[in-house]
Amino acid sequence: MQLPAAPSSARVALWRRLRAAGAASLANGAWVLPAGKEHAALIGQLAATARAQGGQASIFGGHVADGDDGVIERFRADRAREYGEFNQRTAAFLAEIDKETALEKFTFAELEEIEDDFQKLATWLAKIEARDFFPAEQRTLARQTLETCERARDHFTETVYGREALAYPDAEIS
Repeated sequence: MQLPAAPSSARVALWRRLRAAGAASLANGAWVLPAGKEHAALIGQLAATARAQGGQASIFGGHVADGDDGVIERFRADRAREYGEFNQRTAAFLAEIDKETALEKFTFAELEEIEDDFQKLATWLAKIEARDFFPAEQRTLARQTLETCERARDHFTETVYGREALAYPDAEIS
């Protein structure tokens, strides 16, 4: 698919939708997705949009030739980059919990922040997994890391509620 150079916003929007679906770029303007009704519908919509905006679009079906793992490796490389960034963010999440624990900052405000950050991580991982068409070990490791984050969040939660109950002896925790 190709769009005119101006305005660039149309090209960026097209690129974002393709990336969000997990498409791999083969060359300038050439994208590939695994066969499926959902992907066919998306590609059809994007092609119609490109043409309506003065661009060009051609759609081809096919399969990867035996022994040609290049396309699959492009998909895996894209997901590996995403899992790598996910792992960096989970490390930052765990470091934040460690920092707040060391400072004994066991407040509901801090807990709310940690819960929000955890939910963002869980949502992000689900999006990565949805476009991980050829899963490798990174998916399993990312799930394990998210479970570690969940345990750390749960421990922090228990500590906050324990400390808050001590601060308010009449408070009932259910």
